[in-house]
Amino acid sequence: MKKLIIILTAVLCGYQYAGAWGRTGHDAIAYIAERNLTPKAKKTIEKYLDNHSIVYYASWMDQYRKTPGYEKTSTWHSGSVDADLRNTDEVRSPKGDAVAELENAIARLKNYRELDDSTVNVNLKYIIHLVGDMHCPSHVKYTGKDVKKIKRVILNGKKVSYHSVWDSGALAGNHAWGYTEYGHQLDRLSKKEQKAITAGTPKDWFEETARDCKGIYEMTEEGGEIGKDFINQSRHLVDSQVTKAGYRLAKVLNDLF
Repeated sequence: MKKLIIILTAVLCGYQYAGAWGRTGHDAIAYIAERNLTPKAKKTIEKYLDNHSIVYYASWMDQYRKTPGYEKTSTWHSGSVDADLRNTDEVRSPKGDAVAELENAIARLKNYRELDDSTVNVNLKYIIHLVGDMHCPSHVKYTGKDVKKIKRVILNGKKVSYHSVWDSGALAGNHAWGYTEYGHQLDRLSKKEQKAITAGTPKDWFEETARDCKGIYEMTEEGGEIGKDFINQSRHLVDSQVTKAGYRLAKVLNDLF
């Protein structure tokens, strides 16, 4: 137990300012997707990624968000919903959000054969990352007044951002697996179940995330103390969101390539 507390606290502190899911979560999502790519899609995608797999670039947007030329992507990692949990044009950031920029990248790559390799490359990286981001519980911004705003909580006596709990702490606290283990354990749905999960559009998926994840703001209070019981409560939601994101990423890529 002591070892778990040390690991969890270190992860939370280390990823306090990281993007959604942290590296392990994004890698797990990309790996589940990779396991479900068609041979043609996998071969074509890796050609544009310099023979790297999609896992290699799963966290690329987090690493490059402050690099000159990519500062514009800083607002792209989350999205907003209105009081009815809808991702309408009225609540979308004029600077771009996860849903709009994912839609834009998909639209561009529908004509990927007409684009230069570098354009295909960067838009692939956007898609790989943004599908993951839009499924992270803490990356939904609720504009409705009935949703509490929780910025910081106390974990084992230390103040941490609530955002970081869902980005990486819940994953690390539940299993502390590597991304391949997540793939082996979560990629177990039947073709029929996968078809049901991947139906709809990115906007539909994000609004579903908003509905399913709204409850995280009822699990504690601003400045509240959380521990192992909280992490146990988060397990199903976290596993479900990672799994959905993996299958949906595969669907997007298979449709494009």
